Amino acid sequence: MSDALPLAGRIALVVGGSGGIGSATAERLAALGASVTVTYRSRAEDARALVARLPGAGHAAEEAAVEDSASLARLAETMKARHGALHILVNAAGFTKAVKHVDLDALDDELIDRMFAVNWRGSFAAVRSFAPLLKESGDGLIVNVSSIAGTNGVGSNIAYCAVKAGIDVMTKSLARALAPAVRVMAVSPGVVDTDFVPGRDASFNEKVSATIPLKRIATAGDVADAIIACATTLKYSTGSIIMVDGGRAL
Repeated sequence: MSDALPLAGRIALVVGGSGGIGSATAERLAALGASVTVTYRSRAEDARALVARLPGAGHAAEEAAVEDSASLARLAETMKARHGALHILVNAAGFTKAVKHVDLDALDDELIDRMFAVNWRGSFAAVRSFAPLLKESGDGLIVNVSSIAGTNGVGSNIAYCAVKAGIDVMTKSLARALAPAVRVMAVSPGVVDTDFVPGRDASFNEKVSATIPLKRIATAGDVADAIIACATTLKYSTGSIIMVDGGRAL
């Protein structure tokens, strides 16, 4: 690795790379020299446009649904055939729906089950599929995108809070299970300026910004920067949850 391109020669996979945090992460990984594959479920055009503008070479967009473990297994075979290695896995796929915490009936079984299938089981399934390739590298890294909702219980809905608490615990468990060949980290954003939560608009962002010590909500780039830190400077960290919330959780 060189100082100019610290991730040169590294193979990275961003699951959910067509989303706001995922695309910002892919851009930073590529700028530092990594060859990046991004997955998409339905936003094929966004994923392909992202790959087309990434600097460097060896980038690709691949269709995969995290709730479909078979599609992840197929992608693992594709990555092995194409690159023979995987050094960095970023779990950035997910979805949510705003449901008031007091409205227990609105959080029905179907939504709860889908929340866990996509946001928790999907992240675990990605790790399960790509762990062999990451272990073979001898210096693998997994970064899970969590949320301060998993700590403070304040989020788009109660199931989302529970899912993210589960991501934090999973991160710690996997850090023990996969060491020393693979490090496992999580980044835990507060409110982020993306379209992740349907219905949140500029007025919501402005209102929340006033309550945050740093007086602004996060950008996707802020979260991506923390993910990059896991890959470049925090080499002696594993099982850690990095807060990226401007002090909102204080």
